[in-house]
Amino acid sequence: MEKNEQEFIRLVEKYKSTVYAVCYMFSGSRDELDDLFQEVLVKLWKGYGSFREESDIRTWIYRVSLNCCLNLQKRKKREAGHIPLSIDIDPFEGTSDRALQIRRLYDRINRLGLVDRALILLWLEGMSYAEIGEIIGISVKNVSFQLYRIKEELKKMTI
Repeated sequence: MEKNEQEFIRLVEKYKSTVYAVCYMFSGSRDELDDLFQEVLVKLWKGYGSFREESDIRTWIYRVSLNCCLNLQKRKKREAGHIPLSIDIDPFEGTSDRALQIRRLYDRINRLGLVDRALILLWLEGMSYAEIGEIIGISVKNVSFQLYRIKEELKKMTI
């Protein structure tokens, strides 16, 4: 196995949960999630050789993952005209108060627009405003403003 392939495999092992989380937020079924996850991995592999290390590898992975997911959503919207935002799988199984709160939060997030979902996902992943801005392509100040707006929108939603 080539050195590049070994490095890529280690990279995938380290960041597969990150890629999965992004794909989960933009998929409507288990099959779509699996397809999207695979498509992101293919795009990462194709771009890995040309990654110039001008940004953090984690930032690059988020950007590729989000772009792939957003492009799929745009393609689906053009083809179908309407995108159902319900998710048929439930990784937060359980009846505890915490599990219920998590499900309610993700139900609300899934009702947001595509870019808003991407922003809140990155924030929930613990990324800094600078990292979010770099991934999404907006200023840190705009990240701050958008997140405030999104949080207020989520507070006003009813289940």
